[in-house]
Amino acid sequence: MKITKSSGNIFADLRLPAAEERLAKAQLAAEIARIIAERKLTQRAAADLMGIDQPKVSHLLHGRLAGFSSDRLLTWLTALGQDVEIIVRRSHRRR
Repeated sequence: MKITKSSGNIFADLRLPAAEERLAKAQLAAEIARIIAERKLTQRAAADLMGIDQPKVSHLLHGRLAGFSSDRLLTWLTALGQDVEIIVRRSHRRR
C-alpha cells in the first residue's frame, strides 16, 4: 500500500477544482459549528442569530457548503459575535 503525505489541503490532494476556496469555506464552517456547539445552541436558535432559516444551519453543520459563499460564512460569523480579521501574506511555496 502506498501512503502519500497530505499537502494540508484535502481538496487539493483530491485534485478538486477551487481547492483553496473549498478549504477556506470548510475552515469557516468548522468555526461556525464550533461556536454553535460551544454555546449549546439549537439549530433554530443559531438560525435566528444568523438571520437564516434552520435548514441552512443543518446544511452548514453537515458540510454541504456548495450554496454558501465565503462572504456569507463571514457574515454569519459576525452575526455570532465574532470579529473577523483577514490576513494576507506571501506564500512560501511556488505556484
